[in-house]
Amino acid sequence: MATTFDVLAEPTRRRILDLLLERPRPVAELTEALGLTQPGTSKHLRVLREAGLVRVRADAQRRWYELRPAPLAEIDAWLEPYRRLWAGSLDALERHLDSMPDTPTEDHP
Repeated sequence: MATTFDVLAEPTRRRILDLLLERPRPVAELTEALGLTQPGTSKHLRVLREAGLVRVRADAQRRWYELRPAPLAEIDAWLEPYRRLWAGSLDALERHLDSMPDTPTEDHP
Protein backbone atom coordinates (compact mmCIF):
# COMPACT_ATOMS: atom_id res chain seq x y z
CA MET A 1 0.00 0.00 0.00
CA ALA A 2 1.41 3.39 -1.01
CA THR A 3 1.75 6.08 1.61
CA THR A 4 0.21 9.50 1.12
CA PHE A 5 3.71 10.82 0.48
CA ASP A 6 4.27 8.19 -2.24
CA VAL A 7 0.98 9.16 -3.87
CA LEU A 8 1.77 12.88 -3.74
CA ALA A 9 5.27 12.39 -5.14
CA GLU A 10 3.75 12.08 -8.62
CA PRO A 11 3.38 15.56 -10.23
CA THR A 12 0.24 14.67 -12.19
CA ARG A 13 -1.53 13.64 -9.01
CA ARG A 14 -0.56 16.90 -7.33
CA ARG A 15 -1.94 18.75 -10.37
CA ILE A 16 -5.22 16.85 -10.03
CA LEU A 17 -5.45 17.91 -6.39
CA ASP A 18 -4.72 21.51 -7.43
CA LEU A 19 -7.61 21.36 -9.91
CA LEU A 20 -9.94 19.78 -7.35
CA LEU A 21 -8.99 22.42 -4.81
CA GLU A 22 -10.91 24.91 -6.97
CA ARG A 23 -14.05 22.75 -7.21
CA PRO A 24 -15.28 19.20 -7.89
CA ARG A 25 -14.77 18.16 -11.50
CA PRO A 26 -15.88 15.38 -13.83
CA VAL A 27 -13.29 13.01 -15.28
CA ALA A 28 -13.61 14.49 -18.77
CA GLU A 29 -12.76 17.97 -17.51
CA LEU A 30 -9.74 16.67 -15.59
CA THR A 31 -8.60 14.74 -18.66
CA GLU A 32 -8.78 17.88 -20.79
CA ALA A 33 -7.00 20.06 -18.24
CA LEU A 34 -4.21 17.52 -17.77
CA GLY A 35 -3.75 16.72 -21.47
CA LEU A 36 -3.90 13.00 -20.72
CA THR A 37 -6.00 10.18 -22.08
CA GLN A 38 -9.11 9.23 -20.14
CA PRO A 39 -7.55 5.89 -19.04
CA GLY A 40 -4.40 7.73 -17.89
CA THR A 41 -6.43 10.21 -15.87
CA SER A 42 -8.56 7.43 -14.39
CA LYS A 43 -5.44 5.56 -13.32
CA HIS A 44 -4.22 8.58 -11.32
CA LEU A 45 -7.70 9.15 -9.89
CA ARG A 46 -7.87 5.52 -8.74
CA VAL A 47 -4.57 5.92 -6.85
CA LEU A 48 -5.80 9.16 -5.26
CA ARG A 49 -9.11 7.54 -4.34
CA GLU A 50 -7.42 4.49 -2.80
CA ALA A 51 -5.21 6.83 -0.75
CA GLY A 52 -8.34 8.63 0.49
CA LEU A 53 -7.35 11.95 -1.08
CA VAL A 54 -10.38 12.19 -3.37
CA ARG A 55 -13.91 10.83 -3.39
CA VAL A 56 -16.13 10.13 -6.36
CA ARG A 57 -19.85 10.49 -6.81
CA ALA A 58 -21.91 9.35 -9.74
CA ASP A 59 -24.32 11.74 -11.41
CA ALA A 60 -26.11 9.88 -14.20
CA GLN A 61 -23.32 8.94 -16.65
CA ARG A 62 -20.73 11.30 -15.19
CA ARG A 63 -18.35 10.68 -12.31
CA TRP A 64 -17.46 13.75 -10.27
CA TYR A 65 -14.28 13.85 -8.21
CA GLU A 66 -13.75 16.06 -5.20
CA LEU A 67 -10.93 16.65 -2.77
CA ARG A 68 -10.95 15.00 0.66
CA PRO A 69 -8.96 17.30 2.97
CA ALA A 70 -8.55 14.92 5.94
CA PRO A 71 -5.41 13.12 4.65
CA LEU A 72 -3.85 16.50 3.83
CA ALA A 73 -4.53 17.64 7.40
CA GLU A 74 -2.61 14.58 8.58
CA ILE A 75 0.38 15.66 6.46
CA ASP A 76 0.07 19.19 7.80
CA ALA A 77 0.13 17.86 11.36
CA TRP A 78 3.20 15.75 10.56
CA LEU A 79 4.98 18.82 9.13
CA GLU A 80 4.20 21.03 12.15
CA PRO A 81 7.43 20.29 14.11
CA TYR A 82 9.50 20.96 10.99
CA ARG A 83 8.04 24.41 10.36
CA ARG A 84 10.46 25.98 12.83
CA LEU A 85 13.29 25.00 10.47
CA TRP A 86 12.08 27.29 7.71
CA ALA A 87 10.14 29.81 9.81
CA GLY A 88 13.38 31.10 11.35
CA SER A 89 14.91 31.53 7.92
CA LEU A 90 11.88 33.43 6.65
CA ASP A 91 11.92 35.66 9.73
CA ALA A 92 15.64 36.38 9.16
CA LEU A 93 14.96 37.20 5.50
CA GLU A 94 12.16 39.56 6.51
CA ARG A 95 14.44 41.34 9.02
CA HIS A 96 17.17 41.62 6.37
CA LEU A 97 14.78 43.06 3.79
CA ASP A 98 13.35 45.48 6.34
CA SER A 99 16.86 46.73 7.14
CA MET A 100 17.70 47.47 3.52
CA PRO A 101 17.34 51.07 2.37
CA ASP A 102 14.56 51.74 -0.07
CA THR A 103 16.15 52.33 -3.45
CA PRO A 104 14.21 53.28 -6.55
CA THR A 105 14.34 50.95 -9.53
CA GLU A 106 13.87 51.76 -13.16
CA ASP A 107 10.35 50.33 -13.04
CA HIS A 108 9.41 52.09 -9.78
CA PRO A 109 11.13 55.47 -9.34
